[in-house]
Amino acid sequence: MARPLFQALPGTRDILAPDSQRMRALVEVFAEEAELAGFGQIVPPMFEDIGVFTRIGDSTDIVTKELYDFEDNGGRRIALRPEFTASVCRAYVQSRPVPPWKAWYAGPAFRQEKAQKGRYRQFDQVGAEVIGSHDPDLDTELIAMAAGFYKRLGLTDVTLLVNTLGDKADRPGYLDALRTYFGEHLDALSEQSRTTLAINPLRVLDSKRPNDAEIVAGAPVLLDYISDDAAKAYGRVIDGLSTLSIPFVEAPRLVRGLDYYTRTTFEFASNALEAAQNAVGGGGRYDGLVADLGGPEDPGVGFALGVDRTLLACDAEGVFGAVVPTPDLFVVATTEGTEALALTQELRAEGWRVERAYDGRSMKAQMKAANKSGAPVALIVGESEATDGTVSVRPMGEGDQVVVPRPELIPQLKELLP
Repeated sequence: MARPLFQALPGTRDILAPDSQRMRALVEVFAEEAELAGFGQIVPPMFEDIGVFTRIGDSTDIVTKELYDFEDNGGRRIALRPEFTASVCRAYVQSRPVPPWKAWYAGPAFRQEKAQKGRYRQFDQVGAEVIGSHDPDLDTELIAMAAGFYKRLGLTDVTLLVNTLGDKADRPGYLDALRTYFGEHLDALSEQSRTTLAINPLRVLDSKRPNDAEIVAGAPVLLDYISDDAAKAYGRVIDGLSTLSIPFVEAPRLVRGLDYYTRTTFEFASNALEAAQNAVGGGGRYDGLVADLGGPEDPGVGFALGVDRTLLACDAEGVFGAVVPTPDLFVVATTEGTEALALTQELRAEGWRVERAYDGRSMKAQMKAANKSGAPVALIVGESEATDGTVSVRPMGEGDQVVVPRPELIPQLKELLP
């Protein structure tokens, strides 16, 4: 076979059925969970002014290395969205919905990162954001919504990690402590972490590099530096999770990968995936992001879940598999007229999934295709049926073939099919 003239670019791929149907089904499950909690869907643009995304943080790889950015024909510097939260906050500032505003989303995001299993340069996320309330019960409700979503997919081997990053005012003292600590272990840190340390010491805690692990494990804990208000809010989240019987593990060095987080941070990790790449989603509070985008000092909290990673976790646990839908009916026609075309459309209009053969194939070939399709019933229109105004109804399993007058076909099929 000749090599295709064009192929999908590195880090991208075509998602064909039934995998595409499985992905759509996952989004439908998430939408049901979100709408039960009063969330409405937002569909933001896939590209924005680059300034929307630089607010994510100039010490994150997403901004410094992974943005797809370019100048459009109008001379505007724009970027493909690497995540949704900044776009949702921009939409809030622009449209000013009544707070607390609850929005859910689903769709692709784009990052120029090294492609690997479950991580692509174009990848899909589902997520939810609430803007306009400081109430820590919202943090708990969002975590509960994400946990409920994973439960509905059938996932059982997922660990919830929880931490607090305190308020912005708590940060300087903690950063000084980190600089001092990591400075004492500078030679043991990876080159990447030494570079990160000079920009934002907090990001070093997010390092997944094996040679950094032991040093990071001994780093100071932010809980020792946060204000009473931040500690009280964190305690409320912990109490809420316990009240809802949602299992969790406190992870005092969890910082996530974005600079805008404050107070509550959380992450879901699949124990069924490789330990170094087992995060399937997470989120937290970002109480200053709306103001950074030119809006009011309205707080926010949200999460994003990786669709590809979540489906890999489902594969690892053997749940939420791809389902290949089978037709309800298969139309077999050996006439040269438009009987098959008209009958197929009429049946689809009734809500049945209907397939048929094309290209004037023989009766034998069409019946073979009907059997292969998995349809429980074949509807046959030959020359005699076309002349008599009838249709032959043949069960593909047990049962006898019967001839049904055309006007009686739909009522009889409604009795025959579930």
